[in-house]
Amino acid sequence: MLAKFAAYYITNSNAIFTDALESIVNVVASSFAFYSIYLSSMPRDENHPYGHGKVEFFSVFVEGGLIFIAGLFIIGKAIYNLFYPADLENILEGIGIIAATGLVNYVLGSFLLKKSKRLNSLTLMADGKHLLTDAYSTLGLMIGLLLLYFTGIRFIDIALSLILGVFILYNGYKLLRKSVGGLMDESDAKIVEGVVEILQLNRKDTWIDVHNLRVQRYGTELHLDCHLTLPNYFDLNQVHAEVSEIDQLINKNVALKTEFFIHADPCLSKCCHYCSMKDCPIRSEDKTIDLPWNMELLIKNRKHFEYTLQQNESKKL
Repeated sequence: MLAKFAAYYITNSNAIFTDALESIVNVVASSFAFYSIYLSSMPRDENHPYGHGKVEFFSVFVEGGLIFIAGLFIIGKAIYNLFYPADLENILEGIGIIAATGLVNYVLGSFLLKKSKRLNSLTLMADGKHLLTDAYSTLGLMIGLLLLYFTGIRFIDIALSLILGVFILYNGYKLLRKSVGGLMDESDAKIVEGVVEILQLNRKDTWIDVHNLRVQRYGTELHLDCHLTLPNYFDLNQVHAEVSEIDQLINKNVALKTEFFIHADPCLSKCCHYCSMKDCPIRSEDKTIDLPWNMELLIKNRKHFEYTLQQNESKKL
């Protein structure tokens, strides 16, 4: 940040000033991210039975908000300089300084992204993407300043600032959107699809259907709940064994630590036409249909026979 402001001081470049302003956001956002990672790692307590992981979404919100505000300020400054342009000096020296800062941001951003994937940390992911965005915008800034240096067209400096401002606004919006979705427990389609795929690949005949599948993310932990339909003649020990098997299956194959809440449902005679249980003592009709488990089927709050009835009615219409 200090290096970029030094580059602005010796050049008076509006575009370099834009880059320097975003570095203020880097410093403030990273400071908050540091605290949020510490807080999210704290164990559960009586006041936070689901842990402290939600603070990561708040951290991403703060970072996205700061980036968005910086983008607005940058665009405002560029518009101001359209009417009151500044004299530019020492362009090559300024390019050299920001090139060094861009390299540092690229290395650090790549490192944070790599760590975020291993640790499943949204905060590290947001900070890493922010630094990489900063590095890419610095590269574009250098190219533009070189064009300015060789052509002498001063409008390039303001145009660069406007382009970078819009780019920064867009990235701030994406982070805000992601954080608000997480704070409001918006379903993560990729995670749900992954869970559905694991269940489909490992499904057993005793698991007649799974429905009302829901996923919540708390930092580095997932909380899943669903309804599992089992044969109605299973005793409590058998039900517990089936539920535990699904729990272990998901935790073994999902990268995030997962807490699974499963509600066991008894089967009904209407389930027989898609039930694969062999030698079932209460079967009322033969199996007539194979239902592959997919996201559309498992997230609905209804047993699968209701789905097949709806499909048949749709075909008649």
